[in-house]
Amino acid sequence: MRGLYVHIPFCAVKCYYCDFVAVSGQGHWSQRYLNALASEMAAYRHLPVDSVYVGGGTPSELSAEQIEELFRAVECRWGSLRGSGREATFEANPESLDAAKLEALLHCGVNRLSLGLEAVQDSLLKALGRQHDFDRFLEVFHLAREAGFGNLNVDLMFALPGQTLDHWSESLERVLDLKPQHISLYGLFVEDQTVLRKRGVVVDEDLGSEMYPLAIGRLQAAGYHHYEISNFSLPGFEAVHNRNYWRNGEYIGVGCGAVSFLGGARQGRVATLKSYCEAVEKGLSPIHWQESLDGQKRMGEDIFLGLRQMDGFELPPEAYQAFKPQWVKLKSLGLVEMEGLEGESALARLTSKGILLANQVFQEFV
Repeated sequence: MRGLYVHIPFCAVKCYYCDFVAVSGQGHWSQRYLNALASEMAAYRHLPVDSVYVGGGTPSELSAEQIEELFRAVECRWGSLRGSGREATFEANPESLDAAKLEALLHCGVNRLSLGLEAVQDSLLKALGRQHDFDRFLEVFHLAREAGFGNLNVDLMFALPGQTLDHWSESLERVLDLKPQHISLYGLFVEDQTVLRKRGVVVDEDLGSEMYPLAIGRLQAAGYHHYEISNFSLPGFEAVHNRNYWRNGEYIGVGCGAVSFLGGARQGRVATLKSYCEAVEKGLSPIHWQESLDGQKRMGEDIFLGLRQMDGFELPPEAYQAFKPQWVKLKSLGLVEMEGLEGESALARLTSKGILLANQVFQEFV
């Protein structure tokens, strides 16, 4: 399959942990940017897409009219999403989503909404630079349900500054009470050039290593399938678009900072609004860098992504041989397991111990 990713970089305020391509206070660029997106999409109209994901940034910073304009551009290139059976995801923050935007999204064929909650404690949200409180999230969640969204994802974060195990348990329970179809969990990582880095925040990795297995147990007990290292879904609601990433499938990326993976090559676009818009307006390619993935490098990435999938992946014999010392080491440490005979394809996956030390495992293949 092939996915389409559309990047919307606008934010009311950039969160203190964010190192994505995102800008605040630049809403006056939005119309020019939408025009550039439509132009860039035209270059890929010959390539069919099976899923659409609009991420950011904060896509819900767009007005209802701009949301409709964006999806008209998608429809002009790849046909209507309504009734097509294709998964179409839209990321939103509670403070910038309302009934009019929800109606516009449904009208455009968006059938999956991803809401950034992060925590239920207002003090933790404030410490992250988030612009909503928990009451506002609840209001928007129920609005989305009432509008007709039957596939809702909620994002949560753990190992946050000031967060305790009790806080984390409360966040999990309050979200489980809502019964969203999908829950994504992300441990805080303090990136360079972020507000948290400048403030000297250090992640409590020991606490994070307690929070993550606690969440796995709670969510699995509530009937959620732990299908990817950070993602849990009720049966039948696994994210189609994101699964394509983890299977190293092709995807088109449009917008500033967006990345494509086509024909074995990864291509990244310029990361600033001005440079992106000017390049597209001049009929130039906004692609800023490119790398080809082949040979052992491609196999290593296939393995790294495959091991993110909790049900395992098919490991070809040549990929086992290319990294045989690593596989032997990881098996001896009890971090991975394989079902199959040497010399044949095997089902490879992380063990329960390996899940908790996943980053250590992944480093062996990149």
